[in-house]
Amino acid sequence: MSGESHIDFLVKKDGHESAVAGNPAFNQVELRRIDKRQSEVTEKKDGAVVSTLRVKISADGDELRVTTTRRGHADMPTVWTRSGGAKVSGDPMAGEWREDRGKTRMAQGLRVKFEAAGNNGVHFEGEFSYTARFDGRQYDLVNSRNDTVTLQLVDARTVDAFYQRDNRQTEKERWVVSADHQMMTLTSIGTFETGQHMAEKLVFKRQ
Repeated sequence: MSGESHIDFLVKKDGHESAVAGNPAFNQVELRRIDKRQSEVTEKKDGAVVSTLRVKISADGDELRVTTTRRGHADMPTVWTRSGGAKVSGDPMAGEWREDRGKTRMAQGLRVKFEAAGNNGVHFEGEFSYTARFDGRQYDLVNSRNDTVTLQLVDARTVDAFYQRDNRQTEKERWVVSADHQMMTLTSIGTFETGQHMAEKLVFKRQ
C-alpha cells in the first residue's frame, strides 16, 4: 500500500493474525475473505483492535469501496476508482495475437503472446521473451538485441514498454488494445546498434 506512507505486509485470507512492521498505527492485521468481491481487514495494536475495514470491489472491477469502522467514531467510507492496470480476470491483453498483414505496411507474420504472471506481472513471448511487473523496474530480456525492459500501465488497455541496452534507452513501444479487445496496435520508435533510427506500427488480431 502506497500513498502518504508505504506499508508492506503479507497476510493470508484465513482470519489468522499476521505481523506488520514499521507502522505506528497498527502492528498486526487479520484478513477474512467474505466472498470473491469482499474482504474484511482487522487492524490491531499489540492485540487490541484499532479499526475494521470492509473492502468491496464493484461488479465491473473499476471501483474499490473501503468502509472503516473505529470505536467511538462514525463509519468512514472511502471510494477508489481504478486509474490504470488491467484486471487479472478478463485482462484485455492476455492471449495470443497474430499480425494483421492487411493493416501493416511491412508484413512480417509476427505472433506474440501475453500471459498473466501473478503479482501484477506479465509474461511476453514473441521474437524475444520476458517476464516483468508494472512497477517501473528493469527486467531482463531473453534472445533480444536489448538488455532490459521496463513496463508502465497507461490505462487498462494501454501499456508502454521502455527498452535499454548498455544502460541507455534504445526503444519505446506502446501497445493499445481496441475497445472490443479483438485488435491490438503496436507503435515503436528506437535506435539500432548501428545508430539508425526506426519507427514502426504493427496491427495484431486476437487468435
